[in-house]
This record gives sequence, structure tokens and C-alpha cells, in this order.
Amino acid sequence: MTTHTRPTGRGTGMHHRHIYLDGAWTASTGRCVIDVVEPATEQVIGSAPGGTPEDVDAAVRAARRAFAGWAETPAGERAAYLRRIAEGIERRAPDLAELIAREVGTPIGFARLAQVGLAALAFRTAADVGEAYPYEQPQGPSLLIREPFGVVGAITPWNYPLFQVAAKAAYALVVGNTVVIKPSEAAPLSVFVLAEIMDEAGLPAGVVNLVSGTGPVAGQALATHPDVDFVSFTGSTAVGRTITRAAADTVKRVALELGGKSPTVLLADADVADVVPRAVAAAFVNNGQTCCALTRLVVPRSRKGEVERAAAKAAESTQVGHPLLPGTQLGPLVSAGQRDRVLRHVRRALGQGATLITGGAEPPEDQPYGYYVRPTVLSDVTTAMDVQHEEVFGPVLVIECYEDDVEDDADAEAVALANATPYGLAAAVWSADPDRALAVARRIRAGQVEVNGGGFNPRAPFGGYRQSGNGREHGVFGLEEFLEVKSVQL
Repeated sequence: MTTHTRPTGRGTGMHHRHIYLDGAWTASTGRCVIDVVEPATEQVIGSAPGGTPEDVDAAVRAARRAFAGWAETPAGERAAYLRRIAEGIERRAPDLAELIAREVGTPIGFARLAQVGLAALAFRTAADVGEAYPYEQPQGPSLLIREPFGVVGAITPWNYPLFQVAAKAAYALVVGNTVVIKPSEAAPLSVFVLAEIMDEAGLPAGVVNLVSGTGPVAGQALATHPDVDFVSFTGSTAVGRTITRAAADTVKRVALELGGKSPTVLLADADVADVVPRAVAAAFVNNGQTCCALTRLVVPRSRKGEVERAAAKAAESTQVGHPLLPGTQLGPLVSAGQRDRVLRHVRRALGQGATLITGGAEPPEDQPYGYYVRPTVLSDVTTAMDVQHEEVFGPVLVIECYEDDVEDDADAEAVALANATPYGLAAAVWSADPDRALAVARRIRAGQVEVNGGGFNPRAPFGGYRQSGNGREHGVFGLEEFLEVKSVQL
């Protein structure tokens, strides 16, 4: 493997000893080193500095110094930098995909397509949107001016380590903000490669800075720093609350992309044989470690048995294995702690009365090591069970039934059950009648809803309702998240 072995003076191989500050690789002021464990082998494959509040302060000060010049750079020039970054990601795509497969456990095919491909696409899309955006518009006797906030703190998760940085940094940068990135300590390695790529693209010193470290130390310092104007966070709802509280004293803007417990709604006229395998795959995407994974299958009670059989067949045919093997569809979870958390959810659900259709809390017999969980389907799940409304973040799909023999609107029963969650990030609706499916989609309280398998749109806004967060990423809406509005009265 050739990933990240160039001599840079900051470490050897994937063991990093420097952070990226003010356009240079700089030694951290901290003495702590955080190991990165490969979930398929349980072996240490890399490490990163445990950044300190002093490191964060240096990064923020560098970003503040760079802000005025970067904000005054024409949008077309800023977009050109982003396109060079996208080209750099694409040049190193094979190595980046392998690296992410190793540090996260993502199957290599999905790592190439989504983890790396979507990251490059985010930079290209942000460049296009940012270059064309009208930053000044007349409004009656006023001139409305949209301008960057200043310094943006980007605190990103481990499940999509490269793409989540891209979704924040690309849009923040293209409108003229400067950025301090704090990646997850569980999977920082690909973000170090991205910092290399950004450096090679020639970004001015201080425009982008990278401080690795833990959330309670580096993340807290970034959220509370008085010279950070905006914090964009992706992660769990619990940590999102902590970030919001930390940022409150300085009254900075906070955007949160948090958890989900997203339903696939199968209407009574849908084709079970076609839909259920798709629903299982949607629940298990990225090993089930996806905030918008469709982990609840909401079905008519009259078709429960048919759905259970189809779901069992689909789950049992899912190929579990080492993430670097070409045929693998489900790799290990990111850590021992995450695996154990998922297994506790499964045991609790069974204890609360759920029925095990396939999978379970025992490790796969053919995986002697690695943080693997069997692809699991639970049925007879009700709103009284924790697994119905708590995010599991693993390959666990639950089947919930709505009554479809009611005299009134059966679809209303489906909608009510779909909305019976504190979250509202994503959903899907399937019906033989597209108009019926769209009507149900309109009634679901979620930030994005797929109708009959509609695909990902990189320009559509992404974000959630309720405890799934606030704000939007991607496209024009994602761009505007990073812009203040000024009204000039002429």
C-alpha cells in the first residue's frame, strides 16, 4: 500500500506527528498520540497528534489572519482552488479508498464510490455553485449583500471522514470563509491526506488548518473559541447538544447534522420482492454506520410474513467479510466499543419482546477477529421499544407494522408510524402508484425523502428536522449556511 508514504517531515507512513497550521506542518504542543486501529484486524495502523487548546488557538489565529485576503479573492478564483482539490482527490482516489476501508471498515467498492467519489464531487459542486451565486442583489431601495462569516470550525465524524470534511470545507471556503478542521480521532488518516492535497493545490497560508485530537479537548476548544464565528458539526445528537452548549457563551452560529432513525415506508400496493432487498441494503449501507440509513421498515400488517421472509433472505445473502475483498458488502464496525454498543441494542430489543428474524448478538462464526456484527433483522418492534427510536448505528433493521385494514385512510396509519420518532433526517416511500408515494412523502417529517428509489442529488439540501439537527448542507442551501446577510439602504 502506497497511501501517504511521501516524505513530509511530520511522521512515518500513517503515523503523524504534525498538524497543519498556517500553511505548514507544525509540531503539536501536546504530548499525547492517538492510535488508529484497523477494525478488520484490531491492529494499530496509524496515529495522529492529540491536539491541545493551544493548537486550536494557533489554528484559529492563523485562520483569522488569512480571512480578509481570502474573502476579497474573487469567487471564480476561490472556485478554481476547489477544482484543483477535487483533481487531487481523484488522482489519489485508489489509495484514499483503501485507506478509508482500513480505518473505518467500509467495503472497498463503497469506499471508492461514496467515501472518495462524493468528496471530490462536493468540491466540484461547491465550486460551480459558489462561482455562479449572486452575492449582491437589489431588494427595493436596498442592496442585499451576502458575505462570509469569518472563521469556520468544522468538527467531523468518523463514518464518512473525507466526505463530511468536504461537505463543510468546500462550501465554507468557496464563499470566502477560512476553516479549522477537527476530524474524528477514530478516523483522521484520510483527512491528513486531504490536508496534503489542499496544500498542493496552493491554498494561501491559514485558509485551511487541521488540528487532530479528541472531542472533549480539541473539539471543545474550537466550539468555545471567541474568534470562531461559525461551528459546523456532524455527529451524534448527544454530542450536538454539547457543542451547542459550548458555543452558547460566544453566541456563535452553530449548524448541526445529527442522528436519525429513518423509515422505509412500504405501502400496501408495493412489490415486496423488489422493495425489501433494497430496503435491507439501505439499512446496511456503510455497515449501517450512516446517519441517514433507512433502519426502520414500516409495512402493512397484512404483508408482515412476506416481508419477514424477504428481509431474512436479503440479510442472509449479504456478504460479510474483510473490507478490502472485492465481494464484501458488509465489513466490521469502526471499533470494539461501537460493536459492543450495537450488540447491546440487539440484546435489549430481544429482551423487550422483539422477534429475531435473522442475525443476532453472536459474532459471525467465520470472522475470528475484527469488530463484526451479523446482519440482523428484528420484527414485532413497537414504539415502546428502545430499538424503535434510538439510533443503533450498525447493521440492524427493524420491522414495524401499521394496520392496513382500517376503514379510513390506511396511508395515514403508515405516516403516523413513520413519524413516531424524535428524529427527522431521512425516509423512503414505495408504492406502485408514484402519485400516492409522493403524497405520503409530503406528509413525512424528514429533511429528505426518497420516492420509489430516487437517487442522491449533490445539489439538493441535506439536513434534518427535530433532533436530527438544524441547517442544511450541499447546493445553494448549503452554500447559504456559510453566509451572513447585510442590508444596505441606498
